[in-house]
Amino acid sequence: MQNYRKTPHITYDCKYHLVWLTKYRKKVMTGIIADRAREIIRGVCKENEVEIIKGHISKDHVHLIVSVPPYLSINKLAQDLKSKSSYKMLQENRELSKIFWGRHLWARGYFVATYGNITDEMIMEYIENQDEATENDDSFTVTD
Repeated sequence: MQNYRKTPHITYDCKYHLVWLTKYRKKVMTGIIADRAREIIRGVCKENEVEIIKGHISKDHVHLIVSVPPYLSINKLAQDLKSKSSYKMLQENRELSKIFWGRHLWARGYFVATYGNITDEMIMEYIENQDEATENDDSFTVTD
């Protein structure tokens, strides 16, 4: 059985694999810096009701698998994660602010992919089997 998340009016399972890099791929995410990044990321996710399923901070990038409420866009989440962590970490750590003098800890952009337990074939089969008496061979059918 799947673990669906619920709000008062929504039942959902929206998972994403999210990756972003340090600027110039500098290997600075170690020790207390990596621990602080993890703490900030957890805080941003909690503020946005995002569940971290799995996460990893490497020396030059961050990997997250998250369950995101459907009313929150993945773009907004990535923006919040990157901007808030960058701002706080550069304010708190003078060494980082010397390395990343342009006030940007993270590289531009990010990678995102949906993640789930259902394949395309399973979804198409479900849709096709909604009405066994489908007479037309169209890919978008209507039941009368």
